[in-house]
Amino acid sequence: MFAKTLKSLIALALLIASPLVARAAEPALLARFLSEVTADQLVPQADGFGALRDDVPVAPVLKGGEIVAWAFLTSDFAGTTGYSGKPIHVIAAIDPDAVMTGAVLVKHSEPIVLIGIPESKMRRVIEGYAGLDLKAEAAASGTAHELDIISGATVTVMVIDDSLVRGGLKVARALGLGGLAPVVQAGPARSLREEDGARRDWQALTGDGSVRGLMLDVGQINRAFGETGDARAAARPEPGAPEDSFIDMRAALVSVPTIGQSLLGEAEYANLQDWLGEGEHAILVAGRGRYSFKGSGYVRGGIFDRIQLIQGDRSVRFFDRDHRRLGEISASGAPSFNELDLFRIPAASGFDPAEPWRLQLLVQRAVGAVEKTFITYDLGYRLPERYLVPLTALPVANASEEEAAAKTALWQRIWRDKTVEIAVLGAMLAVLTLAFFFQLQITRHARAYYWFRIGFLSMSLVFIGWYANAQLSVVNLMALAGSLRSGFTWNAFLMDPLVFIQWFAVAAALLFWGRGAYCGWLCPFGALQELTNRVARFFKLPQWELPWGLHERLWPLKYMIFLGLFGVSLASIPMAEKLAEVEPFKTAIILKFVRDWPFVVFAVVLLGIGLFVERFYCRYLCPLGAALAIPARMRMFDWLRRYRDCGSPCQTCANECPVQAIHPTGEINPNECVNCLHCQVLYQSDDKCPVIIRQLKRRARDHASAEANKGAMNRALGSQEEEKETSNV
Repeated sequence: MFAKTLKSLIALALLIASPLVARAAEPALLARFLSEVTADQLVPQADGFGALRDDVPVAPVLKGGEIVAWAFLTSDFAGTTGYSGKPIHVIAAIDPDAVMTGAVLVKHSEPIVLIGIPESKMRRVIEGYAGLDLKAEAAASGTAHELDIISGATVTVMVIDDSLVRGGLKVARALGLGGLAPVVQAGPARSLREEDGARRDWQALTGDGSVRGLMLDVGQINRAFGETGDARAAARPEPGAPEDSFIDMRAALVSVPTIGQSLLGEAEYANLQDWLGEGEHAILVAGRGRYSFKGSGYVRGGIFDRIQLIQGDRSVRFFDRDHRRLGEISASGAPSFNELDLFRIPAASGFDPAEPWRLQLLVQRAVGAVEKTFITYDLGYRLPERYLVPLTALPVANASEEEAAAKTALWQRIWRDKTVEIAVLGAMLAVLTLAFFFQLQITRHARAYYWFRIGFLSMSLVFIGWYANAQLSVVNLMALAGSLRSGFTWNAFLMDPLVFIQWFAVAAALLFWGRGAYCGWLCPFGALQELTNRVARFFKLPQWELPWGLHERLWPLKYMIFLGLFGVSLASIPMAEKLAEVEPFKTAIILKFVRDWPFVVFAVVLLGIGLFVERFYCRYLCPLGAALAIPARMRMFDWLRRYRDCGSPCQTCANECPVQAIHPTGEINPNECVNCLHCQVLYQSDDKCPVIIRQLKRRARDHASAEANKGAMNRALGSQEEEKETSNV
């Protein structure tokens, strides 16, 4: 029933939002933001910008009338949105050698930066991208650099990094900077033709390009090292005549049946098939001459450092676990080789056998006792057309699909990086779920339960809060509402896995237990309030309990705050995000009190009041708690056990409830209950609960009466025995 209701609500929200979503594609935004930066911010000593190009949304950066770089806006090329659900606009520039010369933040809507982390810190991180070599990023699929993560803004930094690197690569390829060629979207990947694996000889295989080679002589190598300008390398030439063979290296894709069976033979090809897993391929590399393509480094380090396979932006290094030696080439007419080796290409590498690739050979020369210099050569390989399905008309590339794939790859990368944190949070949620299902069992022993709760709250504060910065906020809900109005996408919410998992768990918990599952156990700031109050109680600080009438009238404050924030968010999300500073979460949890003094004073005052009034902020001011309490009325079960005497006449639970969620008449207000289970401890207490005490007294009386009756009966039996003995005498 709830699922249907939820689907209906989402459908209604999307229906309301549809007029806002259905709008024409926006033009390039660079023209709007370019006036907010100066040329010398992007390139030192540059003095202006040229006219924007019509074909690519970039502007030339000029220095003395000469073009020294190209400026672009990240959001024109990479639509990755931040945690706010909106793009983060950064203007960057790239020089002709595909090196980023500068980057400037021009606009954003990130709440953590707006009301948390100083914007100057974020600007310094972005300016640090000056000097980023996009050629290296292209070769390493965007992972050639290290992220400068800011604590508390991990998602924001990763979004900026993704948009700068992806946007920069698109610009560099579109303009041909640094020799980077455009990536041609050729539609669906071509597939291999089904074939019978007919055997072919060496001449046929080399003739059609099934086997390709790289042949270098001594003269070529000596000239190449001489042209490097390194006098030490030139002074140590390779000995021998210039026409002597240095290396004759051949390569073939032997996972293709015809090529594999021809070069390996049926038995060895069958072994290869058993070795390869789903989606894996293999190449044969053969070599002869004075230079080894394997070297000896793999013996020590397990990696073949002289060769690597490169396809587009991807590169594959081979390890000893992906290597096998081959005894001989089976194809008739094949020459003999000193080295014959098979290398497996993992499926995770993204290798496409139908696309061209190259095998790069690293040639090294010693120039000192331990120092070496290097040059590289490429053996290019393209699978002959005879092995491929004939090419048909290809559809036009879908840019939106490419962008969606890039966004998906980003959040998947974030989730992989957070594997340990996700596992710990999952374990905490599992433990809490079991505790709620078996709450009578875990509350049976008050002392053990006390330390269980203290331990769990400490984990919530330290791990979820201070370590993982995964404090939920009413800002999340406003971002969701804004996303529904402007075009809903999961990508923005999947950027922070711990927050996403918690919201998923909260949605499920609202059906079973109400808002207390989060507010009473998982909320780091709630945990901080309760733990500090426990310390205050230990030092005998007085505890104030507000009169019930005043307490009941203060409850609506948090609902009014939430509705006010939500109303403001409909007009201006940035303004609502600033007003959401009524939440002290960012100050106390995410930024750990390292912030401007007014925010710190506000958070400390709330915690100070909480020393005397337990969970003061949760009771009366928390808009997130109010937001969770509204749908919590749909919960399906009442788990808390009560006696008929609760509230009339017994007031024990009402008097001891830490947040005064129990009405004097005995009813528990689920909107205010934080599921601390203290009432369940009292429910089974043999020294506080009057019902249990009466039961124990009744049992004691019954036991005493039974003992008395038993004693009387024993005495009567004893008298009868005495009389019988007397009569016998």
